[in-house]
Amino acid sequence: MSVLINFAIGLVFGLGLVVSGMSNPAKVLNFLDLAAIPNGGWDPSLAFVMAGAIAVTFIGYRLVLRQPRPILGGTFHLPTATAIDSRIVAGPAIFGIGWGLAGFCPGPAFTALTFGGNAAVMFVIAMLLGMGGARWLASRPDSLQPATPRA
Repeated sequence: MSVLINFAIGLVFGLGLVVSGMSNPAKVLNFLDLAAIPNGGWDPSLAFVMAGAIAVTFIGYRLVLRQPRPILGGTFHLPTATAIDSRIVAGPAIFGIGWGLAGFCPGPAFTALTFGGNAAVMFVIAMLLGMGGARWLASRPDSLQPATPRA
């Protein structure tokens, strides 16, 4: 039963990405091109998509977290870390650079695979390689420790 619910949620998410234009890298890049504002080439429509997503998420989290436990799970898995470290800064920076260069982020890239295109295929392959590399790097115990000078 939960597999069907998860599939339905993913289908609605994917359809939302296609309908909103988030799976079209040209539309995303036109949104990110703030230098095009003076000549009218900037596309602000994705700002409305993002605002709608933020509003739904804000309301959804408020309602869901009032429940004692998730409907389809045993417990909520919420982040507990509050420190801002290099991983918290580097991760979003890399994500933003990739989004700005390619016009894709993970969800829309997988959605774009359904209607073809070499750009989406290359992005997903590079993304999966990057995710694997990040997991490998994070699994190395010495990779996340600050370097200490030898005495």
